[in-house]
Amino acid sequence: MVSEPGARPGLTLAAVAVVQFMVSLDLSVVNVGLPQIAAGLGFGAVGLTWVIHAYALTFGGLLLLGGKAADRYGRKRVLLFGLGLFGLASLVGGFAQEPGHLVAARAVQGIGAAALAPAALALLTTTFPTGRARVRAFGIWSATNAAGGALGVLIGGLLTEYAGWRWVMFVNVPMAACALALAWRGVHRRPAPGSQQPP
Repeated sequence: MVSEPGARPGLTLAAVAVVQFMVSLDLSVVNVGLPQIAAGLGFGAVGLTWVIHAYALTFGGLLLLGGKAADRYGRKRVLLFGLGLFGLASLVGGFAQEPGHLVAARAVQGIGAAALAPAALALLTTTFPTGRARVRAFGIWSATNAAGGALGVLIGGLLTEYAGWRWVMFVNVPMAACALALAWRGVHRRPAPGSQQPP
């Protein structure tokens, strides 16, 4: 594999791994905190489901749009935007004082995830196009995906027990900041892929 000038494949892989771990973790860590969230913010039984649905609907509904945006505007740019939005929404959600505040923050988290997830995967594919390095990179990506889902339950339980439910939101902030720093330094900014590839 020949890297592009200015690219740092190791940092790119690290950024993508942190992104995938964070997105996977978020899907399970919030579920564990739902009883404490309901008690802390006064959610009703129906309203509480929107803590999950607001994220799932925006994430799933905008995922294809996120991929198109990465192709049109550049993968690094869309990845950084998604990370910033996801981290900011997590921070705001952790400080929520009303049920609607948290639901809105979760919806914005979903928008951020819909931008960063396809951009990160596209970067992984183009950074490691062939050979053993590609197999290794996708192995790490798969492992972090599985680890995030598996550890989400454990981490969510520990956070809600010893730190409070707000930390199931705050936990994303340092991970988003770490991934943003890795991507900023490690991913080479190049023209949007859509301008180089045939339709």
